[in-house]
This record gives sequence, C-alpha cells and structure tokens, in this order.
Amino acid sequence: MPAFSHTYSTTIDAPPAVVHGLVADFHEWRAWSPWEDLDPDLHRVYDGAGVGASYAWSGNKKAGEGSMTFTSITPEQVVVDLEFLKPFKASNVVTFDLAPAGEGTRVAWTMAGQRNLAFAVLGKLFFDKAIGRDFTKGLASLKAAAEAA
Repeated sequence: MPAFSHTYSTTIDAPPAVVHGLVADFHEWRAWSPWEDLDPDLHRVYDGAGVGASYAWSGNKKAGEGSMTFTSITPEQVVVDLEFLKPFKASNVVTFDLAPAGEGTRVAWTMAGQRNLAFAVLGKLFFDKAIGRDFTKGLASLKAAAEAA
C-alpha cells in the first residue's frame, strides 16, 4: 500500500510550554481543532491523561466517528494514533513537533499513514487538498488560542 505524509507548519508567538499544553490534552483541542465545529451535537468521550489518554467522537456525516490516543508526549513532540471508523476506516499517525523560534514556537503538524491504491488516487485528487485546508485552519486556531493565553 502506498504511504503518505503531509506536514504543515506555523510559528506561534507563545512559548513552547503554552503550545504544548494545548496539544497534549485532548480537552484543549476544542479550542483549536478544525473539526470541532463540524457537528454542534458531536458526542465526545475522554479517558485518562498523558500517554495512553484517549478521545473518541461520533457525529454527523461531516464529523464521522473515530478515536485518538496519545502514544508519546515529550516537551518537543506529541504523537497520536488516529483511528477513523466513519465515513471510512483508516489508521494514521499524527505528530506535532514543537521547537523554540525566538520567543515563540515553531509547530509542525504531520499526518502519515498507508492508503490502498484506490485511496491513494483519491487522496491526490481530493483528500490531500482537504487535509491541507483543515491543517491550515487548525494551525491558525492553535496560534490564536496560544497567543491569547
């Protein structure tokens, strides 16, 4: 199966610890995740804190259904296993790399995984552009939330 990886980045005028706090706690994702506003009635289930903590959601057709689990958390990086169940099944790894940039933080948000051949073609035509829009929106919201903190 073909592999894919997409990375989007921005610089945030806030210390790495502030940005880390927004990324390494699923409860904080409501402040910046580009998918939180897809369904006003989104059902969320949180479990635990730190490595091993999980967040599951289910919602309308736009929001779909899935779960995320923190698999690694360091001051410089947060890694999440992402499982989509609906509207299609997929397993991906999401990584947030945080690096000091002057008095701020450089954030690189990456999603990587494997696609079957059909999804590899559809990905290049549709999904990759949608991921780019979502990540760009999410990084702008993360920047606004961190800079307001």
